[in-house]
Amino acid sequence: MFEMDFQTYLAQNGPPAPPGERTLTGEPGGGDREGSSGGLFGGGDGGFFFMILLAMIVFMIMMTVMGNRREKKKRNEMLSTLRKHDKVQTIGGVIGSIIEIKPEQVVLKVDESSNTRITFARSAIQQVIKSSSAKDSGQRSEEDDGAETEERAA
Repeated sequence: MFEMDFQTYLAQNGPPAPPGERTLTGEPGGGDREGSSGGLFGGGDGGFFFMILLAMIVFMIMMTVMGNRREKKKRNEMLSTLRKHDKVQTIGGVIGSIIEIKPEQVVLKVDESSNTRITFARSAIQQVIKSSSAKDSGQRSEEDDGAETEERAA
């Protein structure tokens, strides 16, 4: 019926309409599509959905970063407030009482009967099981003295 070169065929949205026929877009020979969506960001519900999806991803990333900062701050605070006689657990699961604190190391007493002491990196402390404050250590020493006098009397 009619002839068309290859470049003209590729430039159109679809197969050409015969001359004189109107397509769904209302233009003669414009193909049989109803129209394009307008790209990635524009054109109807697709762009709105993409923007919402992008906002949700950004929000999730921000919450993850903020949570990690909070956990790191909490851990640094815990490590900075370590005191002698605190009962702690290491990352490896060793439980002991702090005997000596150095800037980068902590010496733990892990066995009372054999007086076993192990030196760990300060960063190896996972959690404080039982904290001792100045008042607690003072009260403990008085209670220990009282218990020793009772044992001597018996």
